[in-house]
Amino acid sequence: MRVLIVEDEKGILNFLKDGLQEENFAVDAAQDGNEGLELALTNDYDIVLLDWMVPGVSGIEICRQIRKQDISVPIIFLTAKDTVKDAVFGLEAGANDYIRKPFEFEELLARIRVQLRENGSEHARLEVGSIHLNLDTHQVFKGETEIKLTQKEFALLEFLIRNKDKVCSRTRIIEHVWDIHFDSDTSVIDVYINFLRKKLDTGDGKNHIGTIRGVGYIAREE
Repeated sequence: MRVLIVEDEKGILNFLKDGLQEENFAVDAAQDGNEGLELALTNDYDIVLLDWMVPGVSGIEICRQIRKQDISVPIIFLTAKDTVKDAVFGLEAGANDYIRKPFEFEELLARIRVQLRENGSEHARLEVGSIHLNLDTHQVFKGETEIKLTQKEFALLEFLIRNKDKVCSRTRIIEHVWDIHFDSDTSVIDVYINFLRKKLDTGDGKNHIGTIRGVGYIAREE
């Protein structure tokens, strides 16, 4: 899952980045509105966290511009404003939710999960064939047998299953799972796909992670 954070307070920004990366989010960050708006309009995000008042383009204007482009990504405002009027103003600008500063990370994470669930991209259990992931406990099972995955293997499998039956290009995988720009010479994706295939081998001849040559990978039932 890929998130954009637009927040000018460095302490809060680092706090959010660290927390979300521990939850397997790939994080892009901007400390001013101009950079934040450019990122929001040029990249594919699963959720956007916007500080209401940032230098340059305001969070409100970023939100409006995102909606003008018919981008339906969930948006949560991070704000010190605490009146009903302000809340309504933010929601009418196109935000899905808001959280008042200071806040606990657990509350923000819960609000993020709600938005992802309502957007159809968040479920406690993800599965393909006999393989299923429990996002609440961060466990992976092959039938009734638990399979131990590294954090990055888990994140890669989660991304593929969330996009089950859809071809995931190498560009999307590297950006959503590794949080780096795509390098056509990298073999990191192939290495981790091989790791997953070996660990998830069901022994029945079914390969749930397919290769689409020249394009990317796909999670599917057969």
